[in-house]
Amino acid sequence: MKVKVKKQWVAMLLFSGTCLGTTQIFAQKNDSLRLQALEEKVNKLEKFKGLKISGYFQGQIQYGQPNASLKVGSSNINKNEDFNRFGIRRGRLKFSYEKGIATGVFQIDMTDKGLGLKDAYLQIKDKKFSQSSLKVGVFNRPFGYEIERSSSSREAPERARVVTTLFPEERDLGFMISLKPNKNSPLNFLKLDAGVFAGNGIKSDIKNRKDFIGHLSLTKSFNKIIKLSGGFSYYNGGVYQGTQNIFTSHNNLFLVDSSSSNIGKNAGREYFGIDAQFEVMSMLGLTTLSGEFITGTQPGDKGGSKSPNSATAGNYDLYIRHFNGGYVSLVQDLKNIPFSAVVKYDWYDPNSEISKDDIGLNQTGKAEISYQTIGFGLLWKINNNLKATAYYDMVKNETSRNLSGYDTDKKDNMFTLRLQYKF
Repeated sequence: MKVKVKKQWVAMLLFSGTCLGTTQIFAQKNDSLRLQALEEKVNKLEKFKGLKISGYFQGQIQYGQPNASLKVGSSNINKNEDFNRFGIRRGRLKFSYEKGIATGVFQIDMTDKGLGLKDAYLQIKDKKFSQSSLKVGVFNRPFGYEIERSSSSREAPERARVVTTLFPEERDLGFMISLKPNKNSPLNFLKLDAGVFAGNGIKSDIKNRKDFIGHLSLTKSFNKIIKLSGGFSYYNGGVYQGTQNIFTSHNNLFLVDSSSSNIGKNAGREYFGIDAQFEVMSMLGLTTLSGEFITGTQPGDKGGSKSPNSATAGNYDLYIRHFNGGYVSLVQDLKNIPFSAVVKYDWYDPNSEISKDDIGLNQTGKAEISYQTIGFGLLWKINNNLKATAYYDMVKNETSRNLSGYDTDKKDNMFTLRLQYKF
């Protein structure tokens, strides 16, 4: 009986040992599989480590006088009464992926009017010896200060008229080199942006001659209380001449050159710009004063001086005008409360050689009319992502008794109420 008991215990021990060993083998195998799966997930996440997704939404309602040019909705049907429109001013979604020295950026704009491209470029950075970089693709033109300020950060709802006229959509197709010394360099306050562009906005390149844009800027801070910055800009390019007639502004009239050799040439497009910004922190809060002045030569058509932004070359007579324009903006943050007050004055004179009652005579027309705008408003920073803006624009146009429709100031003031969410 004792021998049988011993045999049973031995059998039980052998069976238990076998089961335990088998369990350990399966456990080790499962742990290995789980570890492998975890490593695969980590590797997949590593691939997206440099990916950033950001964007912002701007919904707004605008009220305008009968002749106002609102930025959302359709134009006014009844020119005898005020009107209002609601819409999405901007709906931006931006993707950027950085790995090593290279960054790829793609940004689209989604509004109630459709879907459009805003940015698509490759940036290569020098991370070892400086803060310099190279950009290739579609991106903001390196001219002045206001163009490169994001629409989500600006205090006024829109850029100045001279900027939107000379640089429609702000962006262009080309490549640019940015030169900036390292942070420990005594010349770190300087930055030079210089590039070659198609000169046709974000549309296809349509001419052999390319445009040059350069901007030399400087930034200096003093005791973290005062900050000064500014820059000089230069633009040299051309506009394709589709006909033989070129009208050049001289004194109070246009002189015409009708040589057949003009067809296929490029009319000169040259701008000079200077910008300055001043910031100071006081008991009131942060005070920011900024301004910009641009002058030069602008080819346009008979009806306007807006820069080309079309996928096809223009088949129209060119009118060469000398212009000037700019803006001055004052922003006062109110300390301890999330509000900022803003006042902005901007002007644009598309033809500085003719004014008032001379407009409408000698081949001149509405394209020679100058504009001045005074805007003021209040910004409410609800939180880090949400901001509300209430802003009123008072627009005044030049008048001429010899130009129909412009013998008096047009009624084109407008009010903007905007809600922005940034992520």
